Amino acid sequence: MQICKLKKLGFTDDVLLLLEHPPTITLGRSTKKDHLLTNEDYLRSRGIGLWNVDRGGDITFHGPGQLVGYPVIKLHARERDVHAYMRNLEESLIRLLARYGITGFREPRFTGVWTRMGKIAAMGVHISRWITRHGFALNVNTDLSYYSLIIPCGISGRGVTSMQEHLSQNAHIGAIAERYVSEFGSVYNRNMIIISEKELREKLQQFSERVGGIS
Repeated sequence: MQICKLKKLGFTDDVLLLLEHPPTITLGRSTKKDHLLTNEDYLRSRGIGLWNVDRGGDITFHGPGQLVGYPVIKLHARERDVHAYMRNLEESLIRLLARYGITGFREPRFTGVWTRMGKIAAMGVHISRWITRHGFALNVNTDLSYYSLIIPCGISGRGVTSMQEHLSQNAHIGAIAERYVSEFGSVYNRNMIIISEKELREKLQQFSERVGGIS
Protein backbone atom coordinates (compact mmCIF):
# COMPACT_ATOMS: atom_id res chain seq x y z
CA MET A 1 0.00 0.00 0.00
CA GLN A 2 1.66 3.23 -1.14
CA ILE A 3 1.25 6.02 1.37
CA CYS A 4 2.37 8.68 -1.14
CA LYS A 5 -0.39 7.74 -3.56
CA LEU A 6 -2.96 7.91 -0.80
CA LYS A 7 -1.63 11.31 0.28
CA LYS A 8 -2.14 12.56 -3.28
CA LEU A 9 -5.71 11.23 -3.11
CA GLY A 10 -6.39 13.20 0.06
CA PHE A 11 -5.16 11.15 3.02
CA THR A 12 -4.62 13.99 5.46
CA ASP A 13 -2.36 12.46 8.11
CA ASP A 14 1.35 13.06 7.75
CA VAL A 15 3.40 9.93 8.42
CA LEU A 16 6.92 9.39 9.74
CA LEU A 17 8.06 5.79 9.25
CA LEU A 18 10.96 4.69 11.47
CA LEU A 19 12.53 1.29 10.86
CA GLU A 20 15.60 -0.86 10.31
CA HIS A 21 16.48 -2.55 7.02
CA PRO A 22 18.27 -5.82 6.35
CA PRO A 23 21.70 -5.23 4.76
CA THR A 24 20.96 -3.20 1.63
CA ILE A 25 22.85 -0.89 -0.69
CA THR A 26 20.78 1.74 -2.49
CA LEU A 27 21.76 3.73 -5.55
CA GLY A 28 20.33 7.24 -5.73
CA ARG A 29 19.81 9.29 -8.87
CA SER A 30 23.33 10.76 -8.70
CA THR A 31 25.22 7.48 -8.20
CA LYS A 32 28.26 6.83 -10.40
CA LYS A 33 29.03 3.20 -11.27
CA ASP A 34 32.51 3.27 -9.74
CA HIS A 35 31.09 4.22 -6.32
CA LEU A 36 30.11 0.56 -5.87
CA LEU A 37 33.41 -1.15 -5.04
CA THR A 38 32.30 -4.75 -5.52
CA ASN A 39 29.99 -6.76 -7.80
CA GLU A 40 26.46 -8.06 -7.51
CA ASP A 41 27.55 -11.70 -7.18
CA TYR A 42 29.58 -10.85 -4.08
CA LEU A 43 26.69 -8.88 -2.60
CA ARG A 44 24.33 -11.81 -3.16
CA SER A 45 26.82 -14.17 -1.49
CA ARG A 46 26.77 -11.87 1.57
CA GLY A 47 22.97 -11.54 1.56
CA ILE A 48 23.17 -7.82 0.75
CA GLY A 49 20.42 -6.32 -1.40
CA LEU A 50 21.11 -3.83 -4.19
CA TRP A 51 18.40 -1.41 -5.30
CA ASN A 52 18.08 1.57 -7.61
CA VAL A 53 15.87 4.18 -5.97
CA ASP A 54 14.46 7.51 -7.10
CA ARG A 55 15.74 9.62 -4.21
CA GLY A 56 18.34 12.31 -4.64
CA GLY A 57 21.91 11.66 -3.69
CA ASP A 58 24.46 8.94 -4.30
CA ILE A 59 25.13 5.42 -3.05
CA THR A 60 24.56 4.49 0.59
CA PHE A 61 24.14 1.54 2.92
CA HIS A 62 21.18 0.53 5.08
CA GLY A 63 21.28 -2.23 7.64
CA PRO A 64 20.61 -3.50 11.16
CA GLY A 65 21.45 -1.05 13.90
CA GLN A 66 20.65 1.91 11.68
CA LEU A 67 17.59 4.10 12.23
CA VAL A 68 16.01 4.84 8.87
CA GLY A 69 13.36 7.54 8.68
CA TYR A 70 10.87 8.10 5.88
CA PRO A 71 8.81 11.26 6.34
CA VAL A 72 5.75 11.16 4.09
CA ILE A 73 4.36 14.62 4.69
CA LYS A 74 2.49 17.24 2.73
CA LEU A 75 4.44 20.48 2.82
CA HIS A 76 2.21 23.47 3.51
CA ALA A 77 2.46 26.60 1.38
CA ARG A 78 4.86 28.26 3.82
CA GLU A 79 7.06 25.13 3.88
CA ARG A 80 7.54 24.75 0.12
CA ASP A 81 11.27 25.24 -0.02
CA VAL A 82 13.26 22.08 -0.76
CA HIS A 83 16.49 23.55 0.66
CA ALA A 84 14.73 24.48 3.91
CA TYR A 85 13.12 21.05 4.13
CA MET A 86 16.54 19.38 3.88
CA ARG A 87 18.13 21.71 6.43
CA ASN A 88 15.25 21.03 8.83
CA LEU A 89 15.76 17.30 8.45
CA GLU A 90 19.40 17.77 9.36
CA GLU A 91 18.38 19.99 12.29
CA SER A 92 16.07 17.31 13.71
CA LEU A 93 18.95 14.83 13.73
CA ILE A 94 21.43 17.33 15.17
CA ARG A 95 19.01 17.96 18.05
CA LEU A 96 18.59 14.23 18.62
CA LEU A 97 22.34 13.67 18.77
CA ALA A 98 22.71 16.53 21.23
CA ARG A 99 20.42 14.69 23.64
CA TYR A 100 23.10 11.99 23.78
CA GLY A 101 25.98 14.42 24.17
CA ILE A 102 27.09 14.06 20.52
CA THR A 103 27.86 17.24 18.59
CA GLY A 104 26.49 16.95 15.08
CA PHE A 105 26.97 19.58 12.41
CA ARG A 106 26.49 20.32 8.70
CA GLU A 107 29.18 20.34 6.05
CA PRO A 108 28.70 23.25 3.61
CA ARG A 109 29.23 21.16 0.44
CA PHE A 110 27.35 18.03 1.48
CA THR A 111 23.95 17.00 2.80
CA GLY A 112 23.58 14.93 5.95
CA VAL A 113 24.94 15.21 9.47
CA TRP A 114 28.60 14.98 10.45
CA THR A 115 30.61 14.68 13.65
CA ARG A 116 34.29 15.06 14.42
CA MET A 117 34.62 11.31 13.71
CA GLY A 118 32.88 11.30 10.33
CA LYS A 119 29.46 11.24 8.71
CA ILE A 120 26.80 9.85 11.02
CA ALA A 121 23.61 10.40 9.02
CA ALA A 122 22.97 10.27 5.27
CA MET A 123 20.01 11.89 3.54
CA GLY A 124 18.25 11.65 0.21
CA VAL A 125 14.71 12.70 -0.61
CA HIS A 126 12.14 12.83 -3.37
CA ILE A 127 9.40 15.46 -3.41
CA SER A 128 6.44 15.26 -5.78
CA ARG A 129 3.44 17.61 -5.63
CA TRP A 130 5.00 18.78 -2.33
CA ILE A 131 4.65 15.35 -0.77
CA THR A 132 7.93 14.03 0.59
CA ARG A 133 9.34 10.54 0.55
CA HIS A 134 12.63 8.79 1.28
CA GLY A 135 14.54 10.53 4.06
CA PHE A 136 17.54 9.73 6.27
CA ALA A 137 19.67 6.93 7.69
CA LEU A 138 21.25 7.46 11.12
CA ASN A 139 24.02 5.09 12.17
CA VAL A 140 23.23 3.95 15.70
CA ASN A 141 24.85 0.53 16.22
CA THR A 142 25.55 -0.06 12.53
CA ASP A 143 28.29 -2.47 11.44
CA LEU A 144 30.45 0.09 9.66
CA SER A 145 32.47 -2.54 7.80
CA TYR A 146 29.71 -2.63 5.17
CA TYR A 147 30.78 0.84 4.07
CA SER A 148 34.02 -0.63 2.71
CA LEU A 149 31.92 -1.93 -0.19
CA ILE A 150 31.01 1.56 -1.41
CA ILE A 151 32.19 5.15 -1.56
CA PRO A 152 29.58 6.43 0.88
CA CYS A 153 27.44 9.16 -0.68
CA GLY A 154 30.12 9.39 -3.39
CA ILE A 155 32.45 11.26 -1.03
CA SER A 156 36.03 10.00 -1.11
CA GLY A 157 38.44 10.31 1.78
CA ARG A 158 35.83 10.96 4.46
CA GLY A 159 34.90 8.41 7.09
CA VAL A 160 31.60 7.28 8.54
CA THR A 161 30.78 6.86 12.20
CA SER A 162 27.96 5.79 14.50
CA MET A 163 26.43 6.72 17.81
CA GLN A 164 27.94 3.54 19.21
CA GLU A 165 31.44 4.76 18.36
CA HIS A 166 30.82 8.06 20.10
CA LEU A 167 29.21 6.55 23.17
CA SER A 168 31.58 3.54 23.38
CA GLN A 169 28.56 1.31 23.96
CA ASN A 170 25.46 0.04 22.22
CA ALA A 171 22.65 2.55 22.04
CA HIS A 172 19.04 1.38 22.33
CA ILE A 173 17.63 2.01 18.88
CA GLY A 174 14.00 1.79 20.04
CA ALA A 175 14.50 4.50 22.65
CA ILE A 176 16.36 6.64 20.13
CA ALA A 177 13.49 6.30 17.66
CA GLU A 178 11.01 7.44 20.29
CA ARG A 179 13.16 10.45 21.16
CA TYR A 180 13.49 11.32 17.50
CA VAL A 181 9.71 11.53 17.11
CA SER A 182 9.55 14.53 19.43
CA GLU A 183 12.50 16.25 17.73
CA PHE A 184 10.90 15.79 14.31
CA GLY A 185 7.59 17.16 15.56
CA SER A 186 9.28 20.18 17.11
CA VAL A 187 11.27 21.08 13.99
CA TYR A 188 8.40 20.55 11.53
CA ASN A 189 5.67 21.83 13.85
CA ARG A 190 3.70 18.58 13.73
CA ASN A 191 1.71 16.98 16.56
CA MET A 192 3.18 13.50 16.77
CA ILE A 193 1.33 10.35 17.86
CA ILE A 194 3.17 7.02 17.95
CA ILE A 195 1.12 4.16 16.50
CA SER A 196 1.95 0.59 15.52
CA GLU A 197 2.47 -0.66 11.99
CA LYS A 198 -0.81 -2.57 12.30
CA GLU A 199 -2.73 0.55 13.29
CA LEU A 200 -1.22 2.52 10.41
CA ARG A 201 -2.09 -0.21 7.90
CA GLU A 202 -5.67 -0.24 9.16
CA LYS A 203 -6.02 3.54 8.77
CA LEU A 204 -4.58 3.42 5.27
CA GLN A 205 -6.81 0.50 4.29
CA GLN A 206 -9.92 2.30 5.53
CA PHE A 207 -9.05 5.40 3.52
CA SER A 208 -8.17 3.34 0.46
CA GLU A 209 -11.57 1.65 0.57
CA ARG A 210 -13.31 5.02 0.80
CA VAL A 211 -11.57 6.37 -2.31
CA GLY A 212 -12.01 3.27 -4.40
CA GLY A 213 -9.10 1.07 -3.41
CA ILE A 214 -5.37 1.16 -3.98
CA SER A 215 -2.93 -1.67 -3.43
